[in-house]
Amino acid sequence: MRILLVEDEARLASAVERYLRESAFAVDVAGTGKDAIFLANVNPYDAIVLDIGIPEPDGFEVLRRLRERGNAARVLILTARDGVEDRIHGLELGADDYLVKPFALGELRARLRALLRRGESLTPDVLRVADLELDGNAQKAVRGGRAIPLTAKEYALLEYLVRNEGKVVGRAEISDKVWDERYDPASNLIEVYINRLRRKVDAEGAPPLIHTRRGAGYVLSQEADGDPG
Repeated sequence: MRILLVEDEARLASAVERYLRESAFAVDVAGTGKDAIFLANVNPYDAIVLDIGIPEPDGFEVLRRLRERGNAARVLILTARDGVEDRIHGLELGADDYLVKPFALGELRARLRALLRRGESLTPDVLRVADLELDGNAQKAVRGGRAIPLTAKEYALLEYLVRNEGKVVGRAEISDKVWDERYDPASNLIEVYINRLRRKVDAEGAPPLIHTRRGAGYVLSQEADGDPG
């Protein structure tokens, strides 16, 4: 899942970005309202973590403009202000939730996952396909009772494939949702990670779940058709 973090305090932004990446989120960072609006208009974010105290313009104005333009990403506002009026104002502008600084990073992650579970099309944190099970809260994968050791990025890619079970997803869609602005579309990074997942998920003679659709992309499915290699 891809997150836009809008925070002008460099040390806090770095800590939050690192924590969310370790929690299997793809993260882009903006330090001003202008940069936030630009990034939100060109990238398909699942959620936006928005500090209302940012400059040029402030977070309230960023939120107003995004909602005015029809941006439907979940928005969690961060505020150092204790006033109830500020929180009410943010919610009235279209924010989905808020956190008051200082906050625990674990609570931020939990609130983001709760936001991303909202809506009819969103699936729960425990996902199952055949004998493969993913626990989003613990970031653990198990197949046939065997724990699968995964890096944060490997988990993020596998989770995206599982959430789209049976649907062919192309490289562009994967890069939009699993990687961030630093991804180089000319690289073979996605293929490298797909091959890593195959070695781990489809290991030990298990029926392959990850399939290639030549010229189209990849699909996670119990069906045996297609090219598993």
